[in-house]
Amino acid sequence: MECTVDWLSASGMAFAAETGSGHLVNMDGAPDGGGRNLAPRPMELLLAGAGGCTAYDVVLILKRGRHDVRGCRVKLSAERAEQDPKVFTRIGMHFVVTGRNLPPAAVERAIAMSHEKYCSATIMLGKTAVVEVSHEVVEG
Repeated sequence: MECTVDWLSASGMAFAAETGSGHLVNMDGAPDGGGRNLAPRPMELLLAGAGGCTAYDVVLILKRGRHDVRGCRVKLSAERAEQDPKVFTRIGMHFVVTGRNLPPAAVERAIAMSHEKYCSATIMLGKTAVVEVSHEVVEG
């Protein structure tokens, strides 16, 4: 996996990343740090990436189990250390999984499999943070 990040010097503290798959992602800092608040912060993208990674796993596991999954939302919250390096120390993930006749046990199993085996992002972040997971299943 590769990625190139370029500082956009004319924009204060903004950066543009080009991923190995050819996609562009912009990042920016807070105004108090010289940024203009025009894009997500790098740490926000790290948290979002963890949410995307685990949601991907959950949907894929449920689909492979031939469950009629229609939606998956992960609401994330994180706390960071007060001193540098300001790593994540706690991450909360609340899953709302929507589908037709989804067995709650299948959803719980898919989430557990993601967090214990498949989601590289949350497993890696779990080295510094306590990861707390909750979920609900919605008929739809």
